[in-house]
Amino acid sequence: MQKMDLAAELSGNAYPGRGIIIGKCACGKYAVTAYFIMGRSASSRNRIFAEQGEGIRTEAFDPSTLLVAPELIIYSPVRVLGNNTIVTNGDQTDTVYDGMSEGKTFEESLRVRKYEHDAPNYTPRISGIMHIENGNYDYALSILKSHNGNPDICERHTYSYDAAVAGEGHFIHTYMGDGSPLPSFEGEPTLVNITGGIDEFTELVWNNLNEDNKVSLFVRYINIETGEYETRIVNKNK
Repeated sequence: MQKMDLAAELSGNAYPGRGIIIGKCACGKYAVTAYFIMGRSASSRNRIFAEQGEGIRTEAFDPSTLLVAPELIIYSPVRVLGNNTIVTNGDQTDTVYDGMSEGKTFEESLRVRKYEHDAPNYTPRISGIMHIENGNYDYALSILKSHNGNPDICERHTYSYDAAVAGEGHFIHTYMGDGSPLPSFEGEPTLVNITGGIDEFTELVWNNLNEDNKVSLFVRYINIETGEYETRIVNKNK
């Protein structure tokens, strides 16, 4: 698979929707993840990321403004369970957390979920899991989506990576671009380059998201040897 330039992938798509990037920094010391959200409607744009324990939660920037379908836009995108960091674009974060707490695998936990019920888009549910233990690091990405817009069929794809390669990551997002209905992501997660430290990487992702549509960004660098981490959160609403 050809490695793509992450900046070009982001800047070349005006509306990837919500996206997850997981990989390893170029120096090989840190496991890297990023999660971003975008919005077209006033309700979707009325959000921020806020820290919640070891993870984050989406919140309304202006609580007095009515949120449309709050169950789809207010959730915990990131939670930590022991040596696992869970990153998703919806409340399936809790589904994965609860399932893995009961001894299920990442993939088994997601079996009870489908794409979102926001017809006619049927937004895919994208999810990632990072496992770091004893200096070893592996990760997986999942997408649950309708079959070419047919809500009677849920496609379930899981992509597992036994080991992370320094300077590389995988990028999955909900939409191929803007449209009506919005076209769901297609194919395998895109192989992309991971460059720089946490601040440089945060700037690269944020600065290459569409200015009109970007809402919030979360980035975390986890030390593979110690498990210690640094986090950056960028909100357009301030």
